[in-house]
Amino acid sequence: MTVLELSTVSKRYGQELAVDNISFQVEEGRIVSLLGPSGCGKTTTLRLVAGFEVPDGGDILIRGESVRRKRPYERNLGLVFQDYALFPHMSVEANIAFGLRERGVPPSEFPARIRSVLDLVKLPDYGKRNPHQLSGGQQQRVALARALVTRPSLLLLDEPLSNLDAKLRDSLRVELRQILTSAGITTIIVTHDQSEAMSLADHIIVMNRGRIMQRGSAEEIYGAPANKFVADFIGQTNWFRGRLNGGRFVTEDGLSITIAGKAPGGAVELGIRPERIAVQTKGTTVAVGVNALDGVIDKTEYLGSTIHHWVRLANGRRIHAVVQNNGQCFARDGESIRIEIRPEDCLLLAPDEQDPPEPRDGRQPICTHVLQEGEGGRRKVS
Repeated sequence: MTVLELSTVSKRYGQELAVDNISFQVEEGRIVSLLGPSGCGKTTTLRLVAGFEVPDGGDILIRGESVRRKRPYERNLGLVFQDYALFPHMSVEANIAFGLRERGVPPSEFPARIRSVLDLVKLPDYGKRNPHQLSGGQQQRVALARALVTRPSLLLLDEPLSNLDAKLRDSLRVELRQILTSAGITTIIVTHDQSEAMSLADHIIVMNRGRIMQRGSAEEIYGAPANKFVADFIGQTNWFRGRLNGGRFVTEDGLSITIAGKAPGGAVELGIRPERIAVQTKGTTVAVGVNALDGVIDKTEYLGSTIHHWVRLANGRRIHAVVQNNGQCFARDGESIRIEIRPEDCLLLAPDEQDPPEPRDGRQPICTHVLQEGEGGRRKVS
């Protein structure tokens, strides 16, 4: 069942087209994420879905009913903001009960429903505490419980982990995914963090300049980016300009690299992910068909689980390679090495154009829109 549908929705602020005729659907029970840089339109899209803005064109439907003219608290949405927006003078239980009270739920139902969501977010003994007595991660889970207790049709999460330190953010990603899966609620997550989107969401939409660039699973978007923008935004890539010559790509600075697969028509650029590049000593045997290029380690960065090498090739080009730290002896600065690249790891993509291409996925959209920062002023908590 389709929970959310946007049909050719657009929004303009003066001369700026913030959202450009976007259409997509979100199916029941899906966890989806909208991902893109600042100014890509995700903030505006969130405000349109949440009811803080009215679209200039198109329609927004929740469970088949147009909500274009409905106020935010009439849309049966659950909202979790970037700053959690907990009432500091209320206990955890009172914060969670606020949405129930605003929706006219009988007070006799409060205790059971509050207890149920506190169990779900793994805070069963924290009901009497105030927000200042909680850690950042605990406050985030209380905000989530407050949104879930109203049993919304759709849950919107705005940068839910951005206020946490890196280590806590990583651990809470796992917990948040488990909570959302257990709740079985249709969820939209907007984040600027690619790792967060890839780990939390079933499906991702990448957005730029108010339009959808690509949609699909994390594996699809990372492994088969639709264009150079997506490849650059999701992960890191070494780029080469040049020309195709049969089954080889000849770069502008004279490298000749064997490629696999069918190349797009017209101008192309070659992209290679750093982790797809093997760093070997020059004495090792090269597998048949693998591209081998000699170079010298220009700089090494040790990051614990991974080792980053910047390799200076014989023609002067600098290549970024990432290897997993398996306890091996790794190359040091100034050491002569060879990098090896498999033809199937070469991405051939058209250069970015002024106008983004239509989304590529070969399937019906299952995703998403957006969520954004807080609103300002007094609001109903959904």
